[in-house]
Amino acid sequence: MKHLLQITFALFLLLPFTSGAQSVVTKSADEVKLFAASQAFNGGDYVKALNLYKEVLANSPNDASVIFHIGECYFAMGETDQALTQFEKAKSINADGHPDIRLMLGRIYQMQGKLDQAITELSAAKSRSTSATKGKEIDYYLNQCQTAKTLTASPKKVTVTNPGTIINSAYDDKRPSITADGKTMIFNSRRPGGKTSEKDKEGDNKYFEDIYISAWDSAAMKWGAADLAPGGINTDGHDAACSISPDGNQLFIYVNNADQARGGDIYFSKRNKNGKWSNPKNMGAGINTSYFEDGAVLSPDGNTMYFMSERGQDLAWKGQRGYGRSDIWMCKRKSKSEWADPVNLGPQVNTEYDEGGIFPAADGKTLYFCSNGHNTMGGYDIFMTRFENGQWTTPVNVGYPINTPNNERMFQLSADGRTAYVDSDRPGGLGERDIWMVDMTELLPKKKEGPIMSSLLGSIYNGDGLSMSAEVKVYDVNGNLVTTSTSTPQGNYNVTLEGDRTYEIRIEMPGYKAVKETVNLPADKEGSTFELVKHFIIYKE
Repeated sequence: MKHLLQITFALFLLLPFTSGAQSVVTKSADEVKLFAASQAFNGGDYVKALNLYKEVLANSPNDASVIFHIGECYFAMGETDQALTQFEKAKSINADGHPDIRLMLGRIYQMQGKLDQAITELSAAKSRSTSATKGKEIDYYLNQCQTAKTLTASPKKVTVTNPGTIINSAYDDKRPSITADGKTMIFNSRRPGGKTSEKDKEGDNKYFEDIYISAWDSAAMKWGAADLAPGGINTDGHDAACSISPDGNQLFIYVNNADQARGGDIYFSKRNKNGKWSNPKNMGAGINTSYFEDGAVLSPDGNTMYFMSERGQDLAWKGQRGYGRSDIWMCKRKSKSEWADPVNLGPQVNTEYDEGGIFPAADGKTLYFCSNGHNTMGGYDIFMTRFENGQWTTPVNVGYPINTPNNERMFQLSADGRTAYVDSDRPGGLGERDIWMVDMTELLPKKKEGPIMSSLLGSIYNGDGLSMSAEVKVYDVNGNLVTTSTSTPQGNYNVTLEGDRTYEIRIEMPGYKAVKETVNLPADKEGSTFELVKHFIIYKE
């Protein structure tokens, strides 16, 4: 026994030395920096991450992975040109130096409207991916590219112009909201000269967001110079207007602070007789929850409020579940100061992604909104739906050039339907996001005789994402051939059919599996041409 204890004690004495010797792993200074850079990036401090990656690159100038991460930082900071330079450099050194090099190249080419190059890179990324989740993400971008090719090939008869420095700046200008009489515009901006000259040093080190107001100059037929909205709605922090009421006497405001609106709540402010706005007040429980709420806007009659919310993602909220990240909800007015419980607009409008940017049109039944979950050209696009027969119609992409492969997040239409306003980060603007004006005159409904016609359009491509020229045959429900169309060499097809009908689409090509799909083609009973975008993938036998 004494001998066994001596052996055990001797082994015990050896253990600290042996264990310590095995666990002492000296990380290089660059490895420590790479870890710190990754932590900074994940925490949203892209400048710190960028500087750390550059320090590592100085010691490894041909490391494609580090170069990729530098590009990733630029991309997150919105500096896409610099990001593209880095991604292209990383690809030239080693296309497989990081799994996402081809994916990120594809995304930037998509944003720049270089759709064929985007499809090439995204298809290459898909062929290299073994992850089902990553494959779904790549398909998401590939589908956007195909939609962009389809819609740019059939542009709407509209004219999009930038109102210039009267409204926009070299900074972020967004969320236009206009009164029913068209005389007052409210929007948000992160330009200098706001309530405070300080920058958001705890955030992105840009100027704080403030609420601005502009009046329509009837004599000059243009908007007047924008000024800070007077009263108590702008503070030393971030301030953002959701919308102005049709009569111009009430503002809905988004507030996010650690004291009263953690996560983001909707507030309201009223205009006093002297034209100043009162201090914002919380809309209260029901409208606001512990989740994110934003984007409140009133219907033209003031009896319905639409807003976006992330409630119901994990658990049902009063028996209702959300469908994605940010959904559109609505509630009816009970009294001057009370609202009924909100109702989700449902899966026809809401997707597993984000919906927002809500605008109810003057007719009281048409709703415009932005989404990155429906059939978009890239990022967020503007869509239109109508409330008919007790339900919302299938959302329609309002088309190019109102939408682009970039982000369009807010749409406002004048009461007469002649002018629209959209905020977008498309190329050619003055800053990050600009407010653009759209002449909609050519799209005004015209009286039509005979059946209401609709368009079925889209693109045809193979399993590798390459465009295909193929014959598209359309049959009615009785199996009779209605029409035949051949897609262009770029894969685009466009057929005009009687709306509010069901058709069967057939595509047959030698060496490929036949496609047969039933399509319900709605009709726009207001007189505009309904467009249903539908892509078809054909696979080799």
